[in-house]
Amino acid sequence: MSDTPTPLAETFRRLIRSTGPISLAHFMAESNARYYASRDPLGADGDFVTAPEISQMFGELIGLWLADMWIRADSPLPVAYVELGPGRGTLARDALRAAKRYDLDPEVHFVEGSPALRKLQQEAVPHAQFHGDLATLPDDRALLIVGNEFLDALPVRQLVRAAEGWRERMVGLDGDSFIYLAGAQPMDAAVPSEWRAGRQGTIIETSPAAASVVAEIAGRLAAQGGCALLVDYGHTDLRAGSTMQAVRAHRKVDPFAAPGEADITAHVDFATLAKIAQAHGVTWMGTPTQGEWLKALGIETRAEALAIRAPHQRADVMAARDRLAADDQMGHLFKVMGLAAPGWPHGFGFEQE
Repeated sequence: MSDTPTPLAETFRRLIRSTGPISLAHFMAESNARYYASRDPLGADGDFVTAPEISQMFGELIGLWLADMWIRADSPLPVAYVELGPGRGTLARDALRAAKRYDLDPEVHFVEGSPALRKLQQEAVPHAQFHGDLATLPDDRALLIVGNEFLDALPVRQLVRAAEGWRERMVGLDGDSFIYLAGAQPMDAAVPSEWRAGRQGTIIETSPAAASVVAEIAGRLAAQGGCALLVDYGHTDLRAGSTMQAVRAHRKVDPFAAPGEADITAHVDFATLAKIAQAHGVTWMGTPTQGEWLKALGIETRAEALAIRAPHQRADVMAARDRLAADDQMGHLFKVMGLAAPGWPHGFGFEQE
């Protein structure tokens, strides 16, 4: 018997033929679970590159921000650094190195389900402790939580305005090809009031999974103390339309083309997540663009210092700075949402109301 797993596309086809269309959220969740379980998707030889892999500046500035927050909160101990979906461990390594200069040397906890990525993370940060989800994180210490490009890979539920009302967007089959279908179950009650009168064909996205993660983060911060930075691409106002996309070998591909073989993501609805966080008792400090936040923290000065130290790499350093912070690259599309426990300071880089 072969050890090669059945292609996920075939599994989906059998499931749909036997039980009917499946939700888009189901399709996305299973696809990403298969995708991340067996590979390192990062870097030039992978499918995409994240900010920590572009330059050490990204992780260093996050580490300095966390150290500043911790110091101004009177340096509570014990304290834990928690990262959600830590990639190769690059961000944690850079952030912890920078934070240690200010005597912040926290216990390290990684929330990661992929065995392949856990191996790389263990090499980068040997003392890290691993968790399959947030439920098993320690509950007896302040938490410094970071999630970079974590929320975008969580499954989204799409609702479409059909002729007879709002329905969930499903995945069905036309022969062997996956197609979108409107489900039979009325979903009007799940639609925000401002969208209920939307025109036929209007699509809106929600992510119960992202909402659950942010609620858990906020609840823990409120009970234990600490702060969180959630960095991802997305929007800060309610929007209609499908944002789901798939990336393979640094190119956008059809999400239905090879489930389990491409990274499927959707834009993060930061507007809704901010409301959820506040409802669970934490301070929402704001959601500036990544470019605004990095510039406020001094990425320009840090880039110049690196260029002076290694003049032969000046062009590369400045290119990395621009890729992270320029509006026409990652600077505008990516956002940074900041959360703080009651009694914790307002973080630098977030506008004080």
